[in-house]
Amino acid sequence: MAGEIEDAIERADQEAFTREPPKTLKGQISFLRKYLSAKEIGEGAGVTGDSVNRYRRGVRHPSKDIAAKIDAMVRARWQPQVRKRRRKEAATRGVTVETRARFGYTAPVGTTDDGRFRRLTVRLPATYAQRLFDARDQGASDQQMREIVAEGFKEVYFQDGGARAMGLSDVAINDIDYIDLDF
Repeated sequence: MAGEIEDAIERADQEAFTREPPKTLKGQISFLRKYLSAKEIGEGAGVTGDSVNRYRRGVRHPSKDIAAKIDAMVRARWQPQVRKRRRKEAATRGVTVETRARFGYTAPVGTTDDGRFRRLTVRLPATYAQRLFDARDQGASDQQMREIVAEGFKEVYFQDGGARAMGLSDVAINDIDYIDLDF
């Protein structure tokens, strides 16, 4: 199962589509057949390869959850060059992260380090965007990607680029209500 950060990256990727993916089941399966066999499509959707062929021919109709899995498979493979170009641009410009999450941190003695929910919209520098995309491509866990985002929040938001809160050592994103990325 994908984590919250990976889901946010996927949603941001899909916002860049220049054309809509196929809407009909026949069109979706025909598109997937360019990359996968009927058996592989079936394994991803939780049905047999024969069922996939029946869906493509219009003999049977899948349940809503199977249709949703097929649609997700299409969207994950749709317009790879557009995605690649957009990520390359983000790696040079940075990403905007909007979230409502509980942030915890380690602070010097005499200050409060109680974690609390904050709603933040922060533009992270290109270095963090590149690290985030590299981590995702290497199969990093959601926790590892959270750490990259938290480190960016620490530098940009909490320490204001070195202008304040220099004693703040660790920032962690503990509970995420929602998170969206824009690049």
